[in-house]
Amino acid sequence: MTAAAVGNNEPRQNASPARFLGFPLDGFGFLTSFLLAASSGFFAFFLVTALGIFGLLGYNLFGHHTVSYTMSYRSFGLPVAVVVWVVSFGVFGTLWVRARLKSL
Repeated sequence: MTAAAVGNNEPRQNASPARFLGFPLDGFGFLTSFLLAASSGFFAFFLVTALGIFGLLGYNLFGHHTVSYTMSYRSFGLPVAVVVWVVSFGVFGTLWVRARLKSL
């Protein structure tokens, strides 16, 4: 019998890196971390702005209102993008610092 079959309780030396939705969270360089954080904020901005435009379209059509569509990016898209940027720069910055400290 092998040690794995018997139930070796020693910690594994080659543990797999942490993953989120199948993507590894280790080994990001500075530029990769920066681009991932910036692109996630832009993606959130455009997604929420598009949803806000369609929401205001329905509100204007079915409620017979005249709300300006600029409200969709000023009141919905921009605040969400800023929150996503703060969180993603914090997360990816922390991952980058951990990778730099680990390589020392």
